[in-house]
Amino acid sequence: MRTLFAAVLAALSSALFAQAFPSHPVRIIVAFPPGGSTDITARLVAPKLSEMWKQPVVVENKPGAGANIGTDFVAKSAPDGHTLLLATTALAVSAAVYDKLPYDPLRDLAPVVFVSSIPNLLVANPALPASTPSAFVQYAKANPGKLSYASPGPATGQRLAFELVKQSAGIDFLHVPYKGGAPAGQAVMSGEVQAMIVNLVEALPQVKAGRMKAIAVTTAKRSPMLPDVPTLAETVTPGLDVSVWQGLLVPAATPKEAIARINRDFAAALALPEVRERLAGLGMDLAPGTSAQFDQFLRAEIAQWKKVAQAAGIKAE
Repeated sequence: MRTLFAAVLAALSSALFAQAFPSHPVRIIVAFPPGGSTDITARLVAPKLSEMWKQPVVVENKPGAGANIGTDFVAKSAPDGHTLLLATTALAVSAAVYDKLPYDPLRDLAPVVFVSSIPNLLVANPALPASTPSAFVQYAKANPGKLSYASPGPATGQRLAFELVKQSAGIDFLHVPYKGGAPAGQAVMSGEVQAMIVNLVEALPQVKAGRMKAIAVTTAKRSPMLPDVPTLAETVTPGLDVSVWQGLLVPAATPKEAIARINRDFAAALALPEVRERLAGLGMDLAPGTSAQFDQFLRAEIAQWKKVAQAAGIKAE
């Protein structure tokens, strides 16, 4: 009898919660400064959610420490569905390169919905005598220790992505870190370094202008934005699939009913033509699924980048 009563009470509580959520304004935390692709996504979706939920949905930028300030804020927020984190690849990278974090990404956060991915592009200085993935690998193997690649910093996703390519293809490139993506890109265009990995949207204007050479896409499938550029997976590194992604998370103890509703409504907002077209124009592939699918993806991402970081001896300073 007591078990039956507990079950009925639990069901009633869930129903009441579902009806009550959201009961006050909702915050979407973006752990980056305003203006970036993550911020754009959040600000496009927020008013759509506000219409659905009949509550204000506001975007708050909490940048710093490789996105860990905003992430830690959400991890320690009330687990009631009213504080959301729009995270990126940086979440998995931090888990891979930091010895200690103020939060545990798998224990303290609950995945809600995968949002989008943007392909990375392996680019080179136009003068490099290699224009295909096979030629690139052959040239690197013929010049061990003589080539270098740029990244926006020593413990960034772009560095890890290039290290994964190095490890997968068996090539040797010296890493040269810069203070941000812009100076790293300038170093490639000037010939100070020979190559780098950068998200396709940032690289596209330079490739079209002839200031960078597109060697390969790092995702499993070719990009419709550069359909003639092959993937590394189809040429020199079978199975390689690396992108810049976005996903929504909440504090770990958030009720399943809230997670389910946020998942459903966020996906519905992404499906609206004005949202979908704007994000597609930024090169994003929108692919929302279940919270379980995002959880599986996130665990695989963290495991992959930990393996790459350990092999390359990469640690955050």
